[in-house]
Amino acid sequence: MSIDWVAFGVDLHLELDPASGRRAGLERALREAIRAGRLAPYTRLPSTRSLALELDLARGTVSAAYDQLIAEGYLSARTGSGTVVADLAECRAHAVQPTTEVSAPRYDLRPGSPDVSTFPTAAWLRATRRALAVAPVAAYDYGDPRGRVELRTALADYLGRARGVRAIPDQIVITSGYVQALALLAGVLDGAVLAMEDPGLSFHRDVVRHARAGVVALPVDERGARTDLLSTSGFTAARAVVVTPAHQYPTGVTLHPHRRHAATEWARSGDGLIIEDDYDGEFRYDRQPVGALQGMAPDHVAYVGTAAKTLGPALRLAWMVLPERLVEPVIHAKRHTDLHTEVIGQLALADLIASHAYDRHIRACRLRYRHRRDLLVSRLGRRFALHGIAAGLHAMVSLPATGPGEQQILARAAARGLALGDLGRHWHTPGDHPPGLIIGYSTPNEGSYPAALETLARVLHSGPSG
Repeated sequence: MSIDWVAFGVDLHLELDPASGRRAGLERALREAIRAGRLAPYTRLPSTRSLALELDLARGTVSAAYDQLIAEGYLSARTGSGTVVADLAECRAHAVQPTTEVSAPRYDLRPGSPDVSTFPTAAWLRATRRALAVAPVAAYDYGDPRGRVELRTALADYLGRARGVRAIPDQIVITSGYVQALALLAGVLDGAVLAMEDPGLSFHRDVVRHARAGVVALPVDERGARTDLLSTSGFTAARAVVVTPAHQYPTGVTLHPHRRHAATEWARSGDGLIIEDDYDGEFRYDRQPVGALQGMAPDHVAYVGTAAKTLGPALRLAWMVLPERLVEPVIHAKRHTDLHTEVIGQLALADLIASHAYDRHIRACRLRYRHRRDLLVSRLGRRFALHGIAAGLHAMVSLPATGPGEQQILARAAARGLALGDLGRHWHTPGDHPPGLIIGYSTPNEGSYPAALETLARVLHSGPSG
C-alpha cells in the first residue's frame, strides 16, 4: 500500500529496536520518549491506523501497545479525544527544567526602553490587515536588502516633514535595529577610526570595535559633543563621528547650533562622515522641534532612526538615510549580513505611517511621557540637578561630589527593589568623572510609576548610611 507522506497526520519520531520484537519495540520506544520528556504530558498521539501505516506495523500491534501503556499509566484514552500522554509525576521529574530567569526589579527606572504597554496593538493589527490585503506575492519571497519600497517611500515622506531629513526612497536602507545599522556603517568604513561621544553607550563602542573600526573619545559638555575639536590634532585619524544631536545619551543635552555647523564643516572639508543617531528625536516637551542634522549636509550625514522607542524594541526595525556614495557599499554589506530585514513588520509600519496612525501614537506617547517627566521634576528637582529634561525618555541626575557614590546608591536602591542607571559605565575610560545617575522614566507602567518615584526619592534622600 502506498502512503501519502505529504498529507500524513501528526508527526511522531520513534526509534524501534528490531531485536525487541514489533510490539515490545514500540512499547519501549514510547516509554523512553515519555520518560525522557520528549513526549510531554497531554501530547496527542497519532491514531492507531496512522501510526501503523507510518511504522509499517499491523494496526492490531499498535492497538495492543497503546492498551499496554494505558494500563501502565503512561497513556490516557478518552472517547472522542484520542490517545494522549498521561500527566505522570515521573514524566515531570525527567522533563527538561525551564531555565531560571533573573527576577525583574519591582521598580525599573533604568534608561533605554519605552513603556511597551503603550504599543498600539489595535492600530498595528489594522495596519497589518490592510497591508497584507494589498501586498504583492513577491513580498513573501526573498527581498531587496534595502527593505520594502512601501516602507522606504513612507519614511521618505515622514522624515522629511517630521525631522527635516532630505531623503528619497532609493537612499534609505531598512535594518534590524540601530545596532545593525551602526555595525554596517562601521564595517563599510573599512577599519577607519570613529569619534564617539564621551560619555556614551559603551555597547555601541563595542559594536564599532567588533566591526574592526577604531574608537576615539569625543568629549561632551553643556553644548553637546565637542565637534569643534574634530579639526584639531587629536582627531586627525578620525574619518567619521557618531553623534546624538537631538538628545544626547546619557547627558540629555541638545547639540548647540555652533557645534552642528562645526560638525558639517569638518565633514565637508575632509570628506568625513557624520553618523547621526536621532535618539529620542520625536519626544520633546518644552522646546521647538530640533531638525535632524542630516538636513544641513545630506551628502556627508548617514541618518539613523528607529522604531524601538516610538513603538517597541521587539519590532527590530530601524532605517538609514545614506549619502549616495554609501548606498551601494551598505547594500552589499547588508546582503551578506542577513540578506534582508523581516518584511511583514515593514509592511505594517508603512501603513501605520501612511495612515498617520504613527503620528497619533507618538503624540499620545509625548503627552504621557511629559506627564511622567513633570512628576520626576516635581519630586526631585528642588534638591537635585536634573539634566536633559526638555526632551527624551530619561534624565541625568548630578550627584554631589561628597556623599554616597553611584555604586552605593545603586546598592541602596536594589535593596528596595529599584533599578537605576549609573553614569560611571558610560565613560570611555575609568577615572575621576563627575558622578551621576541616569533615570529612565518611560519603562514603568502607569500604575507603578508613582511608587517607583517615591522609592527613588527615599533612596536619594536617605542619610549616608542608607
